Amino acid sequence: MTIEVLNESGEELDADHLVRLARFVMDRMRVHPQAELCVKAVDEATIAELNRHWMGKEGPTDVLAFPMDELRPGLLDEEPEEGVLGDLMLAPTVAARQGEKAGHGTLAEIELLTTHGILHLLGYDHAEPEEKQEMFALQAELLTAWGSSANPPT
Repeated sequence: MTIEVLNESGEELDADHLVRLARFVMDRMRVHPQAELCVKAVDEATIAELNRHWMGKEGPTDVLAFPMDELRPGLLDEEPEEGVLGDLMLAPTVAARQGEKAGHGTLAEIELLTTHGILHLLGYDHAEPEEKQEMFALQAELLTAWGSSANPPT
């Protein structure tokens, strides 16, 4: 897998940690080993502009997902598709506020948002109650597995 992390936010960010997390999530979701992902950390003004332009919403948000080749999770009995998964835009300052409010800190919030964004890139959504239940349960399962994995966050 090719996972690129770009930090244009002006905030400190552990790119290696995000690469390990993204690889873990993509492996668990059976994404093709040659798939590509770009995670870009941006400032609040940039993510607010992207949110306005692409989502029609005002103000900064925490994460935006831009799928490319519409890859889906691989099934156990099928070979996953090769291609570009897409781009994630993260706002570390928004994550910091949300992490503090949730009581789990910035790193845990960035991990949650990265996992959440990858699931969006794989076609998961939370517009409907059933979709939300499925996506958030899978997100929690992945984050729990990440936390108890042989390669836990450093």
